Amino acid sequence: MGEIILTEKRNPDTVNIDLLSSQEIVRLINNEDLKVALAVQKELDSISKAVDLITESFLKGGNLLYFGAGTSGRLGILDASECPPTFSVLSEMVRGYIAGGDTAIKNAVEGAEDSFEGGESDFVKSGAEINDVVVGISASGNAPYVIGVLKKAKELGISTIGIACNKKAKLQEHADIFISPEVGEEAITGSTRMKAGTAQKMILNMLSTASMIKIGKTYENFMIDVKPTNIKLKDRAARIVSEIAEVDYENAKNTLIKADYNVKAAVLMLKYDINFNETVNLLNKNNGRLRETLNKLY
Repeated sequence: MGEIILTEKRNPDTVNIDLLSSQEIVRLINNEDLKVALAVQKELDSISKAVDLITESFLKGGNLLYFGAGTSGRLGILDASECPPTFSVLSEMVRGYIAGGDTAIKNAVEGAEDSFEGGESDFVKSGAEINDVVVGISASGNAPYVIGVLKKAKELGISTIGIACNKKAKLQEHADIFISPEVGEEAITGSTRMKAGTAQKMILNMLSTASMIKIGKTYENFMIDVKPTNIKLKDRAARIVSEIAEVDYENAKNTLIKADYNVKAAVLMLKYDINFNETVNLLNKNNGRLRETLNKLY
């Protein structure tokens, strides 16, 4: 029998977890979860390099593509699906793919992660182009599906990032940037939806959010490109406009309506007493960046 990879090893601290009270069980799980952020922290240099790569891709009109199997695939799809409402980007800009297709989002598709050819095929079908960045996500880093994706991307000269919770992951051979938070053994042996999944979620949050910040999708720490599609988000947008433009809530809300709920336009309308069309022209001249537009108008 070969060496057991870290993500499949037994955790000596939770051997008797099935004999414990509910409080003791959740305390043990929480103790293991506390290790995740520290493991991710050790990978910040690699994560920041990945952010720079993705930012460069976005500025060239490229897209960010996540590929994974099981939990890893679902996390990629989750991160991708949250980018349009958060940053008002097209759904094509950040896309997630999972071994086994859409069925695998809710149900396990046996053997899908073991198909190297399936990874190659899904990658080709994704329509990835030279300015895109492809991210392969795998807890062990050895899923043939993900390796198939990254290998094909590399052959075509497309930038690749690999995320795995195993320093000896096979996928690193095909990754321009390798991110590997070693979170240790899971509380339940091999249940990588737990610590490994949490680490992957944290990293994907950083990759997409930091890259969006770098291309001007926030002003300070405000979500200025939010799509106000419900009451909560309309209220948030009004509060953002109120604070940046330094006006009362009702004024901000009424101006937002006139600006068709475009937060950046509403801010400019209030601060400089200009009409909506003028704000659009100003923002276009500054690549949609509110901070740059404000700096030039001060």
